Amino acid sequence: MERVLKRLAIIHYLLFLISLSFSGFGCISGGGGVGSLGINYGQIGNNLLPPENVVELLKSLKIMKARIYDTNPQILNAFANSGVELIVTVENQMLATLMDPQQALLWVNSHIRPYFPSTNITGIAVGNEVFTGDGTSSQILTYLVPAMVNIHAALVQLSLSQYISVSTPSSLAVLEESYPPSAGCFRKELAAIMPQILRFLNNTNSPFWINAYPYFAYKDNPSQISIDYVLFNVPNQGMVDPYTKLHYNNMLYAQVDAVVFALAKMGFGDIKVGVSETGWPSMGDPNEVGATLENAAMYNRNLLRRQMADEGTPLRPNVTLDVYLFALFNEDLKPGPDSERNYGLFKPDGTMSYNVGLTNSMSSSEIRT
Repeated sequence: MERVLKRLAIIHYLLFLISLSFSGFGCISGGGGVGSLGINYGQIGNNLLPPENVVELLKSLKIMKARIYDTNPQILNAFANSGVELIVTVENQMLATLMDPQQALLWVNSHIRPYFPSTNITGIAVGNEVFTGDGTSSQILTYLVPAMVNIHAALVQLSLSQYISVSTPSSLAVLEESYPPSAGCFRKELAAIMPQILRFLNNTNSPFWINAYPYFAYKDNPSQISIDYVLFNVPNQGMVDPYTKLHYNNMLYAQVDAVVFALAKMGFGDIKVGVSETGWPSMGDPNEVGATLENAAMYNRNLLRRQMADEGTPLRPNVTLDVYLFALFNEDLKPGPDSERNYGLFKPDGTMSYNVGLTNSMSSSEIRT
């Protein structure tokens, strides 16, 4: 009987995928959108749509979660009364200042309180990828936990903590090991600070956010990593964790579960893990293997399918994985390799870079107005 049920479940899933393929890769044409899918709205460009138009674009796509990398007043005002859930960010250079509780209270009073609740701020990201793994982040790391604690204390003082969570997005550089997922563990140089971060998240019921990019792993080792595995294509051989016997048919879920195992080894296995950034560039420099429009479209289409199905990872199959896609726009002023400027679902004028299956109910002229 168990075998029959498993076969029926597989058939049901395959029929679901087929139905998506006949509906424009799972176009969202009504309802409240994909509740577990958000998008990163960066602003490092000189030709981006005005924030008011961005709000209308998101709503037309039925994307009701977004993350920004600052507390730009123009954006916070534009998002007022939109219903879009917004995560805002304390810039890394502010962390030293926010070690002072009074400065943290001043920051919340000036950057959050005037806009809430009209603007649906649901989270504050204190810093972004503070630990870089290259030795340049040791000093700023000492500011991180006090800044988080002080921001949360300010929210408590202003009776906002029940509405707004506090966390910090990390890169996968925080992991010493990530393969197989069950080997996941944090870097030894984080032995002092990571327990402090995790105790804070656990005590405040806040998620551990990770910026996870299978693209980077593939770019660095394309001869050893299957493109189908990193792009969520099915079927693919994937990998089986030799210790848990769990099967992974995509790298993103393996990366997330490696973080879950790392948390458990620190005694915090119940903390929820979310993906604060993931994406794929549609263009890159000649040495950036895999950075193509076709791969970007496939990665994000397949990711959208998974989010529509409210999937969990193999280790946490019944816990929907919250994912924030990177990014909404191509940003022409970002430094670094060409790929950094080409992660967007949309070009700066609001036209699609490629179609991932999100139904846009607005015309191009309406977006640019």
